[in-house]
Amino acid sequence: MNLTGSWPLFNENSGFNRGQVRPVPAAVTAAVTRGVGRWLGDMGFSTLTEFKLGNGRRADVVGLNGDGTILMVEVKSTPEDFRGDAKWLEYVPYCDGFSFAVPPHFPWQILPPTCGVVMADAHSAAVLREAPRHRLHASRRKALTLRFALAAGQRLSSVIDPRV
Repeated sequence: MNLTGSWPLFNENSGFNRGQVRPVPAAVTAAVTRGVGRWLGDMGFSTLTEFKLGNGRRADVVGLNGDGTILMVEVKSTPEDFRGDAKWLEYVPYCDGFSFAVPPHFPWQILPPTCGVVMADAHSAAVLREAPRHRLHASRRKALTLRFALAAGQRLSSVIDPRV
């Protein structure tokens, strides 16, 4: 993993001291999301981003493997992003394991100890803290698996035939 790599877009007016440059949060989020997807794929998971849950929330990245294990990853690009968002608590009942994914410059120690932590860039990811595992109830697993399959099929269909 390239922990010192440069980010694609920068913002010189992001609150850093004079002369320092900070990546634009949207570019960081996109890079971390890509790295998380690659990491989950390397572990045998199929992934979807912006996955809508039964409670109306949208998880940043969801992975489903052949055993039916469902992992969710919430991407946080800045500490302010984390502090201003408590919705992640509503994702935990919809997965077997929940983690935060953060860029290399993020102070990951501020994240709750009850969640996994993954450090990622655009190319890969590394686990800093394993996500605690808790098995989903069979009926919720089935509903999520069907929702995942339907979303994946719809997204593939829209690539093949966008129906302008």
